[in-house]
Amino acid sequence: MNASTTPVPTPAELDFYTRPAAMTSAGRHAPLIDDLPIDDAAGLAGVLHGLVVHEHLTELYGFTLPDERRETVHIRPAEQLLDRIIADDGRPLDQRRAPERRLVGNCRHYTVLLVTMLRAKGVPARARCGFGDYFGTAYEDHWVAEYWHADQQRWVLIDAQLDEVLRPSLPRGFDPTDVDRDRFLVAGDAWARCRAGEADPSSFGFSFIGKTGAWWIAGNMLRDLAALNNTEMLPWDLWGVMPGVDEPVRDDLVPLLDRLAELTRTPSTNVRTLADAYDDERLHVPATVHNAIADRDEPVLALARPNH
Repeated sequence: MNASTTPVPTPAELDFYTRPAAMTSAGRHAPLIDDLPIDDAAGLAGVLHGLVVHEHLTELYGFTLPDERRETVHIRPAEQLLDRIIADDGRPLDQRRAPERRLVGNCRHYTVLLVTMLRAKGVPARARCGFGDYFGTAYEDHWVAEYWHADQQRWVLIDAQLDEVLRPSLPRGFDPTDVDRDRFLVAGDAWARCRAGEADPSSFGFSFIGKTGAWWIAGNMLRDLAALNNTEMLPWDLWGVMPGVDEPVRDDLVPLLDRLAELTRTPSTNVRTLADAYDDERLHVPATVHNAIADRDEPVLALARPNH
């Protein structure tokens, strides 16, 4: 079933997810989004198909990615991502770039840029961190956008990464512009299913590098909590009580993570409590996080406490 089970959001909640934030502000590039003759989610995702290419999928687009071009995957704010897009090609954003001239990113970058564009167009939107099963047999680490569909009065999941090159490999009947919530599980749903014995933690992770487990689900729950509080981090940023790679989840953290799963599964029910939970220093994104891929500590933009 595609419909979200959460109640109709309050005006304050919709405003919170419409206002640009640290990672979802176009900044100096806002006029470029204003000039786009498109304001619907599917159309804006189509714009991104001509601007971004996934770092691990470039061979499908006919070129081998030089290692020196991979550094853009470590860029967090949308304004800086747009800096790179415009520096490489200054044409309007709806002009498709050749694949080898596109910004190198991943699912998180597609998602953050789509949320940025939707908010700039006045559409409430947020990033969600979890796992998708539509790439193969396992639930793969993944990000999608979630936006409020005013006509249908529901939150809709949309996968901005899935373009005309990737769609032929998707399951029959799968709609990237309205992703079924059984095909994409937010991290809290994945945790709850595993805790109930309905799923195996080893089915959740990133098969490309052969890493799976409860530690990955726990980390994604913290990333999803941060995103629900308008702080969209990199998929490999580590902070707070996140377990390390292949590290067992500590028994004393299980009650906290159970509560986090409950809150993030139904954010509109728990909007105030989500903000309160994010105030917990064990969960809140600090001034410096550890970039696990680059193996270095990195400062994060000054981030205000959420005000739902």
